[in-house]
Amino acid sequence: MKKKIRIGIIGAGIQGVCNALFLQKKGFEVTLFDRSEPGSSASYGNAGHFSPYASVSLNRPDVLLDVPAMLLSSRGPLALKWNYVPKMIPWFVKFLFNCSKNKMMHTAKYMHQLLDIALPAFDELFEDIDIEGLVEKKGILYIWDKTNLKSRELEINMRKEIGVEQQVVTPKEIHDLEPNIKPFYHGGVYYNYARHATNPKKLLLKLFDLFIQKDGKFLKLNVNDLDFDEDKPVVRSEAQRFIFDKLVICCGAFSKKLTDKLHENVPLDTERGYHIHFKNCEHLISRPIVYQNRGFGMTPMEQGLRVVGTVEFGGLNNPLSKSRIKNLILNAKDMLDGLSEHSDEWLGFRPTLPDFLPVIGPSKKYKNVFYSFGHHHLGWTLGAISGKIISKMVSNEKTNLDLKPYLSSRFS
Repeated sequence: MKKKIRIGIIGAGIQGVCNALFLQKKGFEVTLFDRSEPGSSASYGNAGHFSPYASVSLNRPDVLLDVPAMLLSSRGPLALKWNYVPKMIPWFVKFLFNCSKNKMMHTAKYMHQLLDIALPAFDELFEDIDIEGLVEKKGILYIWDKTNLKSRELEINMRKEIGVEQQVVTPKEIHDLEPNIKPFYHGGVYYNYARHATNPKKLLLKLFDLFIQKDGKFLKLNVNDLDFDEDKPVVRSEAQRFIFDKLVICCGAFSKKLTDKLHENVPLDTERGYHIHFKNCEHLISRPIVYQNRGFGMTPMEQGLRVVGTVEFGGLNNPLSKSRIKNLILNAKDMLDGLSEHSDEWLGFRPTLPDFLPVIGPSKKYKNVFYSFGHHHLGWTLGAISGKIISKMVSNEKTNLDLKPYLSSRFS
């Protein structure tokens, strides 16, 4: 009997679990590693959105003009931990380089390539689990006020140019969709085909349980080093070592610590995001709503009304910012009356690269090491399609996609 090829995966969030399941479909023997329980980090605390429309990222020329106002506003979407500024300067310089119109369109084109096939990839996995009550197909609504209308027009036109389905809605149509939202809005876009998870962690654990049922292995330990036995990757913890035929690194914002050990300079940083819950308030809205000017959203979930968002640059080690929590509370109350006391103050880390494209593919130095990280705000949406692509790469199968823009070698 032919021995199965052994694959190690570091990271048991949505990326790791989806990679594992698609690799199992190819007949590989898969072991997942994580220092925490599956779905304990960003895959727990995210907005729960499946966002196949979100091709237009933040690397736009107009964003640079808005940064000072964003930083100065207590209700704004952007914040800095000032002790982290020196560390993020190299990333920010690369980000500035990617804010031209051509770079912006390059990012949008190749995000759209992935997003356009993201939901069908999830549907392949959902065939094998019961998702009743865990995934709602009620669309996602974006709204905005009268400020920065040129930016909203730019986004609408860009999505139209690359073929994203969108429904521009009037204030009356917004009210008809969500009558409890206070009428401050000037306009919006409704994506009626989008979905959301009512409990992201519970959904992820359903997928994880499927992985275990298919003879997958999970080891809860901290991977602190990588090396090689000839060309085979070796995963090391403090007390153990594991040899694999292939290795996939997909531990989100923590992936850089491992790529650094492989002497590959991938400019990965983290956008810190927050959430709170208003318990027993999920009935106030029917679907996720994003207030675009202020960079936050609300999603009706099992735990209550989840309010999630903001972008804070502060690295992995700074503590939670109470000012960001206050920002979410005040912004939510600007949108809705009747909210309860908030609970569950949470901080998570979005892994982000300066061109706002993920890294998906082989290491530029080691042929048996693969990467799947850097999906910024779209790690949840892109979990399944990233896993499917990696499984084909590991199997030496063609994908009919242009994958060069996602390779880590683009930063060489």
